[in-house]
Amino acid sequence: MKGEPGGAAAGNFLDDLNRWSLLLISPFIYPEKLLNAEHIAFVTESISAQTENLQRAPDSSKEVVKWSDYCSPLAYKPGEPFKFIAEASVDNFSSLGIAFLEDRLQMDNGMVPHKIVSVHLQESALKELAQEAPPVKEQSTQMDEVTPAGTAVKSGLGGQSEEEKSKPEEEGDHEDEPNNLSGEHHHLHLSSCHECLQLENSTIESVKFASAENIPELPDDSSSKLEEEKDDCLEKGMKRVNLAGKPPNVLIYLGSERAKGKFEQVRSILQECVGAESYTIYQLHQEQVLRDPWIDNSLLLVIATEEPISEGNHKQFMKFLSKGGKILGLSSSFAFGGVRIKRKNKLRRTVHELVVSKKDSPEIKLDLMVSGCVFEEGRKEDTGKVKTLCRLNNAEKDPVIVHLTHGDAGGEAILCQAHLELDSNSMDVQTEEDFNLLKMSNTKRCEVLKEILVSLGLSCELSELPTLTPLYLLSPDEEIHLAFLKWLEGNVDAEGLRASSKVSLKFVSSCDSEAEVTPSLMPVVTEMGSFSSEHFSLKTYQQNLQTKKLGKILLFSEVTTSTMNLLDGLMLDLPEEMGLIAVAVRQTQGKGRGGNVWLSPMGCALSTLHITIPLHSNLGQRIPFIQHLVSLAVVESVRSIPGYEDIELRVKWPNDIYYSDLMKLGGVLVNSTLMETTFHILIGFGFNVNNSNPTICINDLIMKFNKEEGTKLKPLTADCLIARTVTVLERLIDIFQEKGPNGILPRYYKYWVHSGKQVRLHSEDGPTAWIVGIDDYGYLQVHQEGKGIDSVHPDGNSFDMLRNLIVPKH
Repeated sequence: MKGEPGGAAAGNFLDDLNRWSLLLISPFIYPEKLLNAEHIAFVTESISAQTENLQRAPDSSKEVVKWSDYCSPLAYKPGEPFKFIAEASVDNFSSLGIAFLEDRLQMDNGMVPHKIVSVHLQESALKELAQEAPPVKEQSTQMDEVTPAGTAVKSGLGGQSEEEKSKPEEEGDHEDEPNNLSGEHHHLHLSSCHECLQLENSTIESVKFASAENIPELPDDSSSKLEEEKDDCLEKGMKRVNLAGKPPNVLIYLGSERAKGKFEQVRSILQECVGAESYTIYQLHQEQVLRDPWIDNSLLLVIATEEPISEGNHKQFMKFLSKGGKILGLSSSFAFGGVRIKRKNKLRRTVHELVVSKKDSPEIKLDLMVSGCVFEEGRKEDTGKVKTLCRLNNAEKDPVIVHLTHGDAGGEAILCQAHLELDSNSMDVQTEEDFNLLKMSNTKRCEVLKEILVSLGLSCELSELPTLTPLYLLSPDEEIHLAFLKWLEGNVDAEGLRASSKVSLKFVSSCDSEAEVTPSLMPVVTEMGSFSSEHFSLKTYQQNLQTKKLGKILLFSEVTTSTMNLLDGLMLDLPEEMGLIAVAVRQTQGKGRGGNVWLSPMGCALSTLHITIPLHSNLGQRIPFIQHLVSLAVVESVRSIPGYEDIELRVKWPNDIYYSDLMKLGGVLVNSTLMETTFHILIGFGFNVNNSNPTICINDLIMKFNKEEGTKLKPLTADCLIARTVTVLERLIDIFQEKGPNGILPRYYKYWVHSGKQVRLHSEDGPTAWIVGIDDYGYLQVHQEGKGIDSVHPDGNSFDMLRNLIVPKH
């Protein structure tokens, strides 16, 4: 039998009720939101592997079942044994039980599952608790109740009495509920008059005697079943958090530094790595370290101050480690055990190359700002607990990132003396060379920080795709907007549907939050008065759009699959003067050239524009030139603004937008369809405006320019630059149609990155050639000694900037 019989443990379990902590995502906080009647509440106990000399791990020959994949955690009690209350569907509870009996159940905190007890929690006490407990919105934003709203609040703290214990409940009378466990249904009774606390429980052994019809089979190869279960959990809205033995709270300690900016800097980079949905990040103020009960209620402590750590605070931090806590030091003065901090003032605030050691993979080299300190050997008896993860690439090979363990409960720390938390915009970078080195290492910096966080028990998996949102029909011109609505009347069915093989659009006057949005069918709200977005201003777009036709009818979405698909069902029939454009804040299935996926984080300008070009015209005979015109339009949308002329934004053949010749920050994709004698062309373009990570963005370049030149240029926004790009593009097309390539090329060469560049063709050992320009059809021209000038077709070749190669595409 696994563990003790439930009845034997009941007394101890009840004695500890006042030490339970609850997750604010659970229905405990809101007693009126009862648990799903078809779900089972249960307690899971787990013990550390060292207890009773247990070294047991799940049988590797069988499919491991992860506890949190099959249930939603609701409350916990730290200690030995560690206890969770969770809820699960009957099927998921059965799956957990079978995996437990077969030693295939894995807890998220690395502990060994010891007992599972199903419980029924009655409603009466919770109604009273709801009246006694303060509403969530009134809770302190400080740490007085362990942590503020978002994750965990410990019920026994902050002046609460024993009567104020929050416990889960299930809806209604369970006599009529399907129950796949044999025997009586067991209750945890919290009586309203508090005359008794009685737990009648059954262990998971009951599952052995359940009807086989009610227990789903889990074959050895059950990966598909696991995926189905995960999907089922997501569909039912069961929010899960990544737990490693402690609540998913991350605390940032900045010493006496109260500057909000520093906290926001550290929090923002952590949120980009771990996701705001999985962890809640708070500041741990100096006065709270000794006063507040944060130790048992936090997963990770980030220490990001160079100030000396007081003896009392140091003891608290060590106590946190001894209880299994994790610490990340970011250029801090905190150290212990096998390492000491050694100051090297000549290194302070300088950019150096670092070498990061990686298990079973090549080392990584990157440039980071260093703190001016390195690590050296501390207490001899503790040096075996120290592992160097990263060194300076200097003669001394100074350690700058180290890993240390402490105690027997899994406590560990990773201490860094390089500024992983700050990018070039957050620091006083002295030279352009340092700025470039830091920006070119930015992606690696984020990768290294994520690996460190993962090794400390956090999850840095990509968050779920954002939910698709409805489209809004917008126009900067009221007359054209009304004309479009008039056109719609005769071009949709009775339900307002405009069908398309890619995305069908259903035009509606208004849209409630429950409206279904799918990749193949999207509602379009036609009433402009109901539109508002914190990411897109129609007024800003209107002020910056100065066109005759282009960009007049706008489909806007906060989140869509790909803007390239949205116009497909409209573009062939719409009158030419109603220039279509689709704009999104985020894309879930963005497209790039050659079928590549186009990543589109928040802060990008994302758009697809429809244009028509007569076949028998200058541009109609040279369609490949369109991608060059769009790239040029993006660059000129910034560099044509007074004061912004010297922002180092450039074009790269055939379809990229670059910072200098160093880093890509945008691209263009062109799809064309010839209908009789007219090209219908969809131009997708996206460029980084306000998203510094993981690479670089336009506002980074503006900030850099302001620092270097002492100017105060304002940051730009996506709505402004999309409108300006469309405006510039319309003028460039007009010039090209009138004057041909020679009307455009001088402007193009002014901003392109290739002037005078020597390249090799086909491979690093291939022949040398010089780039001399682009020909009348938009193809790259190279001069090869002894062979004259050749043209390189963009659809068959690509340009490798890092290696200065023009290589055939395979």
